Amino acid sequence: MFSPEGPTLRELAVQALSSVERGYDLLAPAFDATPFRTPNLFLDATAAALAPLGPFDAGLDLCCGTGAGMGVLAPLCRSQVTGVDFSAVMLAQAQAQAQAQAQAQAQAQAQARTRTAAAPAEGPRQWWVRADARALPFAGSFDLAVSFGAFGHFLPAERPGLFAQVHRALRPGGLFAFPVGAPPPVRSPWYWAFAGFDAVMRVRNAVRRPPFVMYYRTFPLPAVRADLAAAGFEVALSPLAALGRRADGSPRARLVLARRR
Repeated sequence: MFSPEGPTLRELAVQALSSVERGYDLLAPAFDATPFRTPNLFLDATAAALAPLGPFDAGLDLCCGTGAGMGVLAPLCRSQVTGVDFSAVMLAQAQAQAQAQAQAQAQAQAQARTRTAAAPAEGPRQWWVRADARALPFAGSFDLAVSFGAFGHFLPAERPGLFAQVHRALRPGGLFAFPVGAPPPVRSPWYWAFAGFDAVMRVRNAVRRPPFVMYYRTFPLPAVRADLAAAGFEVALSPLAALGRRADGSPRARLVLARRR
């Protein structure tokens, strides 16, 4: 599951025994070489599902990490995209990767200009903000907010406050979108792997401080929909067809579309 460029078992153990913020500071340089990064298949499917709902003006990547979700926002937003995370090292990694991509694009555009007179297309401006998602420094600033793979870091009791912060950051009619995978059936090895991981983390957090909050089974869709509605969102679900369907015909993943009333 880990590439040779990823963290060692010892490095993962050190991370797990740290706080969430410190743990991700340590993991940042190798994060994209781990299975913890959201797969491109999920990112591409989300981008395809959001495209007919745009274009949007300003976008927010909540808990952006190394910036994978910013690649989803950039083609959808006209003026600016903002990544917010509380790990300074993850943000630095995201900025470095974004700068490298911008330089590569500039070189490609320079080469293209030698073959055509068309002006190169300019993407939205990118901003990077260090902040806790539970205390966002924004009010009515965005038309679209996305998040990928971050909700396991929030306890169920924190969800209402988290969704209230996103609601406040969006403009009226703004959209909060994120993919949610179908829970594995009890007979699946993944069901027991996730259950075992959560059990280990609960024991770890009971005996060691600061806690490292990361759980796989604390984000059930019915409770999430109820919390979103209570925060002032109108909630719809869209199957992510590109990710296929399970044996019973249900989608493997859905996109939650929560629109600020």
